[in-house]
Amino acid sequence: MHWIALKMLTGDKAKFFGIVMGLTFASLLIYQQGSIFWGLMLRTAGQVSDIRGADLWVMDNNVRYVDDVKPMIENNLYRVRGVEGVKWAVPLYKGNARAKLNSKQLVAGDPRARLGADLKVIEQVILLGLDDFSMVGAPQKVIAGSLEALRKPDAVIVDFTRLRKLYPGEAWTLEATHGKPVSSLKPEQVALYNDRTIYGRVPTDDKGNVAFYDLFVGREFEMNDHRAVVVGICEATRTFQSNAVVYTTYSRAKYFVPSERKMLSYILAKADDDPNDKGTYNPSTGQVERKTIDPSIVAKSILDQTGLKARTSDQFKFDTIEYYLKYTGIPINFGITAFLGFLVGTAIAGQTFYNFTLENLRQFGALKAMGATNFKIVGMILLQAVVVGLLGYGIGCGLGAGFGVMSNGGELAFHTHTATLPIVGGAIVFICILSSILCIRKVMVLEPAIVFRG
Repeated sequence: MHWIALKMLTGDKAKFFGIVMGLTFASLLIYQQGSIFWGLMLRTAGQVSDIRGADLWVMDNNVRYVDDVKPMIENNLYRVRGVEGVKWAVPLYKGNARAKLNSKQLVAGDPRARLGADLKVIEQVILLGLDDFSMVGAPQKVIAGSLEALRKPDAVIVDFTRLRKLYPGEAWTLEATHGKPVSSLKPEQVALYNDRTIYGRVPTDDKGNVAFYDLFVGREFEMNDHRAVVVGICEATRTFQSNAVVYTTYSRAKYFVPSERKMLSYILAKADDDPNDKGTYNPSTGQVERKTIDPSIVAKSILDQTGLKARTSDQFKFDTIEYYLKYTGIPINFGITAFLGFLVGTAIAGQTFYNFTLENLRQFGALKAMGATNFKIVGMILLQAVVVGLLGYGIGCGLGAGFGVMSNGGELAFHTHTATLPIVGGAIVFICILSSILCIRKVMVLEPAIVFRG
């Protein structure tokens, strides 16, 4: 009977592919929109994820999310350091600055172009001031220059993902050559490098591969009438805003922005070792490692003794995501799109599957006439629904995953949460059940004598 059900399903290939395509479209749209939505939410808290090494973010009580900076007086730093259970605490500046620089050469079609003159670029940047001594919160991956050079006068490190905004006139067609052997370059690319680089040759790394981002090391720009020198290009998580991220030291950040009475944005703190834990010896490091005090306990102590709010990194990320969920229209917009995909998939698959059942009523009637029970007939319909559901779900999610791979590293936010696949699967199951109920109802009241009618 199962074989007969499958033969009936694939007998009319047009209707079979119509059902599968309807379910595929629903799966693809729900999967894609859900992943883009979650990727966008993660970007809102991207800077919290990037800053590692600290257990707690200490802030003003009125701060609701990471970009909602409420500056504090610097005396709060010493108050936090005095709280029992805090191993160390360092300052962090986070704010916006205005970068002024010149672009070497205009790109075709740039609306800011001036014939015969360099382009003067003025762009907003996200400025992060790290502790001068510990460098807690420094970028994890520096792809050009070095992190140690950040201690030099006027030094800054810039995120590579937004360099195009700061230097729109560069030969960005060369960016694709980064990390490739010099021998793979075309003569015109070599000539373009020689014209651009301060080295007079193609910049390379220690492996002999093209180091495109070295072109920007040593460049200068201006912030708040102070010179800034690019000593490194790093890789940072893309943020919800489209502005470039600039790292410098905390003391230097004060000169790059207009002076205010309160400059301390956040305090990054580390929980102390648990005195009740004897620790375990780690042979790889040669040190005894102890568990730390629960950061949530330390956070409560900070609140009780200083009146400042302290959140763990995970809690602060959740606070930021929750704020955007609650106070922006992003969830509604993505939810409407995913719901429309669900409705379209239901309409296409449900109607096609129902029409397929109507056209096969004589065959179902013949099977009933030969002794097939209603239970057997229902089993055949459910088998058909399961087959098309699995095909639609698999193809749709596969296309969605392929879309995510192609968009990886680009401007589009795409991240598949662990709950995305079960949600898509639940939607497809609901569509298949709804379609099957309509078909089963029609077959249950079917008279076997229909096969003998003209």
